Amino acid sequence: MRFVGVVFICTLLFASISSAQSPVDGAADRKRATATRVANGSIRVDGGLDDEAWQKATPITDFVQKEPTEGAAPTDAMEVRLLYDDDALYVGARMASKDGRIQAPLGRRDSTDQAEHILISFDTFLDRRTAVVFGVTAAGVRIDRYHSSDNEDSFDSGFDPVWRAETQVSADQWTAELWIPFSQLRFNPRTDQAWGLNLSRFRPTLDEEDFWIMIPRTVRAWSSRFGDLSGIANIVPPRRIEALPYVAGGSTLNGGERDRNNPFDSGRNLRGRVGADIKMGLGPNLTLETAINPDFGQVEADPAEVNLTAFETRFPEKRPFFLEGASLFNIGHPNFYYSRRIGARPIGLAAGDYVGYPDSTTILAAAKLTGRLQSKTSIAFLTAVTDEETAQVASLGLAGTRDISVAPHTYHAVGRVLQEFGPLASTAGVIVNVMHRDLEEGSPLADLYTRNALGVGGNTLLRFKGGEYELRASAGGSFLNGSEKSVERWQRSSSHYAQRPDRNYSRLDPTLRSLAGWSTQVNFDKTGGRHWLWGLYTKIDAENFETNDFALLNGADGWMTTGNLRYRETQPGQVFRTYSVQFDVSSDTTLRGLRQTGHVRTTFNTTWINFWTTQVRLSRNLATNSVSLTRGGPLMARGPGWTAEISAGNRATSRTRVSGNVFMQTNDDGASTKRASGTFSMRPGPRWQLSLSPFFDRVTEPQQYISTLSGGRPITFDNRYVFAFIDRSTASMEFRLGLTLKPDVNLDVYAEPFAASGHYYDYGELLEPGSRERITYGTAGTLLAIQPDGSQLVTIGGVTIPLRNRDFNTRSFRSNVVLRWEWRAGSTLYVVWQQDRADSRILGTRVGIDDAFRSVTAPGSNIFLVKTSFWIPIG
Repeated sequence: MRFVGVVFICTLLFASISSAQSPVDGAADRKRATATRVANGSIRVDGGLDDEAWQKATPITDFVQKEPTEGAAPTDAMEVRLLYDDDALYVGARMASKDGRIQAPLGRRDSTDQAEHILISFDTFLDRRTAVVFGVTAAGVRIDRYHSSDNEDSFDSGFDPVWRAETQVSADQWTAELWIPFSQLRFNPRTDQAWGLNLSRFRPTLDEEDFWIMIPRTVRAWSSRFGDLSGIANIVPPRRIEALPYVAGGSTLNGGERDRNNPFDSGRNLRGRVGADIKMGLGPNLTLETAINPDFGQVEADPAEVNLTAFETRFPEKRPFFLEGASLFNIGHPNFYYSRRIGARPIGLAAGDYVGYPDSTTILAAAKLTGRLQSKTSIAFLTAVTDEETAQVASLGLAGTRDISVAPHTYHAVGRVLQEFGPLASTAGVIVNVMHRDLEEGSPLADLYTRNALGVGGNTLLRFKGGEYELRASAGGSFLNGSEKSVERWQRSSSHYAQRPDRNYSRLDPTLRSLAGWSTQVNFDKTGGRHWLWGLYTKIDAENFETNDFALLNGADGWMTTGNLRYRETQPGQVFRTYSVQFDVSSDTTLRGLRQTGHVRTTFNTTWINFWTTQVRLSRNLATNSVSLTRGGPLMARGPGWTAEISAGNRATSRTRVSGNVFMQTNDDGASTKRASGTFSMRPGPRWQLSLSPFFDRVTEPQQYISTLSGGRPITFDNRYVFAFIDRSTASMEFRLGLTLKPDVNLDVYAEPFAASGHYYDYGELLEPGSRERITYGTAGTLLAIQPDGSQLVTIGGVTIPLRNRDFNTRSFRSNVVLRWEWRAGSTLYVVWQQDRADSRILGTRVGIDDAFRSVTAPGSNIFLVKTSFWIPIG
């Protein structure tokens, strides 16, 4: 608690400093632009700018370069005009190109890296913190983003309002017209609107960025530096009600591999689904979005993996409903919200000769309320209800099937409130995340799932000295309850391992029916300045902090501290365009001082004068004591080691992109990792985009956990903690192919052939707690006999222990082919073909890229889906 008190005092101190600072530099002398009202129907949106109404608007022409020469005049002229009528805002832009090199390949919405484009950014609340961005490439591909913070490089690309853009390209220029309905914008109800404004143009052929308001390279800012837009007056905020019903159907075909005795596989496995999303404006500032029986059939599959660790892999969210506005639920602390817990795969047990097990939990309904009030208060609330899930089980020789409940009805609710204050847009906020399950007392699920879980956290961001320094602090607590066995399950999980026999604090208590803990973290950073940047960070998780019911927490009982110092140069020289050298140290210990991870690292980043990039990183990894290697057993040590990594890539704007990464790691225990990965992408034509991402690694791990067996020595608490060396290899090749027939018709192909193998050898058991040494079976008075099937028999003191052959050779092939057609503004048709193929053998033969490609012939499923949605603006 002493630490929390220090944090609180520091927060008050920096708050007083922050409030005493002057507003952002240049706030009193901002550029100004004016939008001009025109009669309804005056603009025909075709990209031509030949309507007479455009001549009424004053053009904006005073642009300046940010790249490649900061502060220089643009290579070619650009002018932008803004008009509006009762219903919409119109943007007209004309971009000259004297050399005629207008690179304009087609691509998916928000695809911008290699296409010349313009962006128009609005701070509609004039809060100098948030912004919405609309843009279009020269080929007519739309771009839209939402900035929830005052950071040019941080935005939500899942923001997809309904609007239009058209372009026309000629020999020496291109023009664009944008139609942005007021129904798709949020703003305060005022007679005369005052918005922030910024404009930019990106030219890939010259690697040039031109801005109306240029944010210097050495400054972290965005909307706080915008110019002012006036002239929009007497606009009545629309009701903003729109419905998006959908109809979907699909089939899963298992082909010749289908077991015809399986009652849960009819061969076609047809299914259908209907549902709807509804968006409704609550006043001018808030939007309520509801999803009834939502469908996520077009979502791309997660990449294949072989996870031999004690911890869960964190996969990114890909569902549009949860992606849009996701940044609003981010408090800077990673363990209070993870949207993929909603609708996750059940964990209830179901066994039989044939089992029809659900892949996910059905979301019956979800709702989301987001917005920003005139008081500079941002709010975000999300709630969802998931259905009870059952697995169907059938047994050979018995007629009929039986249902086994594997997940209960569950209710999720998360709320976020963020208040902005002070001239530098400092913030303070709170998040509450609640989960409740309908469980019958004494049922099998009640001993598996907790009944209630709660997380409450608060955070603040304090900015001072013009935003050059930032203090970020967050803290919160967790609570869960349920049956004694369900609470014990969390105590025994990898996030706690409270059953560790050498743990003398917060020991496993099988009588507990609830668990409560706390967590806090503080960052203090210098984010601005020409050369020197630095940051300090600490995060503490109490022993009983537990949020895995609604978030993702790998381990509690930790105190992490890091510090970094960076020198950078942002002014181009004869060799480097930019470069930086960073030194950082990190240590993660338990609250009792046992180091779990730690390193000292140096990183060199450079952008060469030709825009190629290079990164070189060298780390010294410190000796550690692991609380997880023995999976609930005593501590086990790991030796120190080294890590080296080199990455390089050519120009991001090149039509042919090449990048690569080489990673090598060793330690004194004999561990070794060698990894190579890369990406090659090209555009065979203006409508095509192809990328290949090969990956290969070979890992030798001397401390791969096998199992815990009874009958061990007293020094290891009468147990045997069995480990082995593993020689593991992984090979994969990720393919992506995009064909854009026109800006709103896209065909995307994703495929990942994958293969992994592991060969186990030199089995042994932990010598003593806290050691990194083992008793290798077949030595030190033990006998080892290898059986024909690869299994082993170990004899110790007259006792024979069988160890099965754990070698593996796994192949998988996952693919998605998605045709997406926005056949009417906001209405989309999806046609999807998915494949999921896999097989595995008890074979430790090392795999290569050729094995990954053979996964295409593995048995599996073909899934076909068709879905169409209908955008219906009601008001």
